[in-house]
Amino acid sequence: MRRIRTLAITTTVSTLVLIGWGGLVRATDSGDGCPDWPRCFGSWIPRWEIHTLIEYMHRLLAVVSGLLALAMAIVAIIALVRRETRGARGAAWACVALAPLFLAQGALGGWVVLSGLDPGVVTIHFAMAFLVLGLVVTIAVTSGEPAAGARVPAGGLLRLTTTSAALTYALLLVGTYVRAEGAGLTFRDWPLMAGRLIPSLAPDGALAMFLHRGLALAAGALIVWTAVRVRTSAGTSARTRRLASWTVMTVVAQITLGALNVVTELATAPRALHVAMSGLLWASVVALAVATHVEGVAEGAVPEAPVGEGAFLRTAGAYLALTKPRIIVLLLITTVPAMLLAAGEVPSGWLIAATLLGGMLAAASANAINMYLDRDIDEVMKRTRQRPLPGHRVSPSAALRFGYVLGVFAFAFLAQTVNVLSALLALSAIAFYVFVYTMWLKRSTVQNIVIGGAAGAVPVLVGWAAVTGGLAWPAWVLFAVIFVWTPPHFWALAMRVQDDYAAAGVPMMPVVRGDEETRRLILAYSVVLVATTLLLMPAEGIGVIYLVAAVGLGGAFVGRALLLWRRPSDGRAWGLFRYSIVYLGALFGAVAIDALV
Repeated sequence: MRRIRTLAITTTVSTLVLIGWGGLVRATDSGDGCPDWPRCFGSWIPRWEIHTLIEYMHRLLAVVSGLLALAMAIVAIIALVRRETRGARGAAWACVALAPLFLAQGALGGWVVLSGLDPGVVTIHFAMAFLVLGLVVTIAVTSGEPAAGARVPAGGLLRLTTTSAALTYALLLVGTYVRAEGAGLTFRDWPLMAGRLIPSLAPDGALAMFLHRGLALAAGALIVWTAVRVRTSAGTSARTRRLASWTVMTVVAQITLGALNVVTELATAPRALHVAMSGLLWASVVALAVATHVEGVAEGAVPEAPVGEGAFLRTAGAYLALTKPRIIVLLLITTVPAMLLAAGEVPSGWLIAATLLGGMLAAASANAINMYLDRDIDEVMKRTRQRPLPGHRVSPSAALRFGYVLGVFAFAFLAQTVNVLSALLALSAIAFYVFVYTMWLKRSTVQNIVIGGAAGAVPVLVGWAAVTGGLAWPAWVLFAVIFVWTPPHFWALAMRVQDDYAAAGVPMMPVVRGDEETRRLILAYSVVLVATTLLLMPAEGIGVIYLVAAVGLGGAFVGRALLLWRRPSDGRAWGLFRYSIVYLGALFGAVAIDALV
């Protein structure tokens, strides 16, 4: 089966190049470069014209891929006759079926030319191309070496990956139809459509484009959800986890290229790359689905802990605890002053309420997903053992679903009621907190909270964008204030509970560098924090009330940090942590008062 695997990988690459070149044919309007088929202007040798050469190269690449498929079929037949398939008979028979599919695909290519590039025929042609590519990828994955150890079916993960593949296939077919119809610029804004999330469907091509963007949003969200489940579920193989991460990267790249198509008004490069990336995305989701089916999960992997039955109020309380309400309150306290400063007055009550609700949902989403990802270390740490997941009051999968639904709803709500920039900023905060901080930084570097603090600083940007529709220097100064405030705030807490972090293997500053270095850094960051707060005056020209508050509150912050450095104790560390919360609320209260006065 090694030869079949090698041929399958080669054919996969060849088919991806073929699909990508087909995108170049469409992007350069070279589809009628050869108006007849299989010859080109009645000859087997093409004319020396750019559009003719582009189309003819597409046909040559199709021949190469077809010959590779024929070679796979021959090798597979020989292996079947000699009984050398070694438990991979399904892959061998799939190789046999591949050759006629390639012939059918070639015939469909001829139909496309003879039909005058009819949109329906073009869509059927691409549909068959994706089926062929999916089959080749399936052969490549199933003919490889199985994961080590005993494996059992993946169950829910398989359903997720299969659904992701099906939804992606629908997305790619609708996208093909949009290109064939020339409807790519039906809406010249992105991600909105004529300034709305749900546009009028009266213009030609509007329905297809609306469906395409809706499917892109749904497929992207489902793929991210699937990747998180795959990477965090017990017993998944290393290859399956890598495929999950790769699939997320490809869907992000594909959506970005889709946006560039609109921004550049269908420039050649983005159009061609968008088609090429569609093939890579399809290959990725198929490989992930097949790998999940073939490799399953390790036998004996720890299942979800059972969740005890409880009354409605107790269950509702557990879900509320997943959102970390106290942290949400702190985040929202920084949002309203940013809105007041941006407006120079009190914005409409509806705008404030909508921004706060959307921000609250976004923060709740990030916190719930964070609890799902950190459930193993929460069970080790004394401070967090009573949280809903280690306390078995909510199942892990339910917590993840809860957080994910909140995030989707937060984005849709902010985009519809406030503006798209605010929604995108809130979504970026969720993504940064979940993927960058929780999944990457928290367990890998002592700088985790330094970089991860950016997520908690985003609400001020959301508030500013809600009022102005854009961002300005004062908003970034407020962002910087929270960013610099986060390390001394959190390190003061970490000093008090460092034994917990050490037991959980989390490289917080006191655990890795020790108390003395942590106290020194707390003092240094406190001084930088005070200096950063003063930058708001030249950036915005804010008045005396804020200046007095910034200097007074900042001086007290530095004084407490200095006392902790010179005379360390758990009590002083805890006192600094508690004061840091009061400090942030009072400082932003001063921003609000000064903006109104």
